[in-house]
Amino acid sequence: MDKTRPDNPAGSRSPEEEARSRQDGPAVDTLRLLLVTGLGTGYLPIAPGTWASAAVAGLYILLAGGVWSDPIDLTIAMAVLAVVSGVICVVLGRFAEHRFGMKDPGRVTIDECAGQAATLLAMPAVAGWGQALIVGGAGFLAFRLFDILKPPPVHWLEKVPAGWGVLIDDLAAAVYANILCQIVLRQLL
Repeated sequence: MDKTRPDNPAGSRSPEEEARSRQDGPAVDTLRLLLVTGLGTGYLPIAPGTWASAAVAGLYILLAGGVWSDPIDLTIAMAVLAVVSGVICVVLGRFAEHRFGMKDPGRVTIDECAGQAATLLAMPAVAGWGQALIVGGAGFLAFRLFDILKPPPVHWLEKVPAGWGVLIDDLAAAVYANILCQIVLRQLL
């Protein structure tokens, strides 16, 4: 990941953000941090993006194996998660970059939540926990592979400013991962 610093030093905030933080209060600041860190997965040790992806893949497995095994319901659930996570990332992207003092901070994992959910869109129907585990696991591995390797144009998209730059490379990796999963899983299941 490109971890170049924005115009301010690490940990400092812009004057506008300082004023907004004082006006909104610490509870709103804490909520913003909870959201951009993927409900706290960004604070987990070693590869926080992987933890966030695993949480979304785990949610998919739980839904697919039990509650919502219908592929349309699963697609709607993953689409809602991808859109909500994406909106949070774009809206709070600049806040996160200023708060953590760098572009695309590692602690910001809401982008991985959006990308992992997009990877799991329109997956083949599953019959039971075993197939749910295969589909969720394959989606997880494929997304992490493309998110880490960043084949063109994924790497170039990180240069887009603020929240869009944090998000769009993960969505591009998700497209690669989804295509790979569609090809492989539709042959296997």
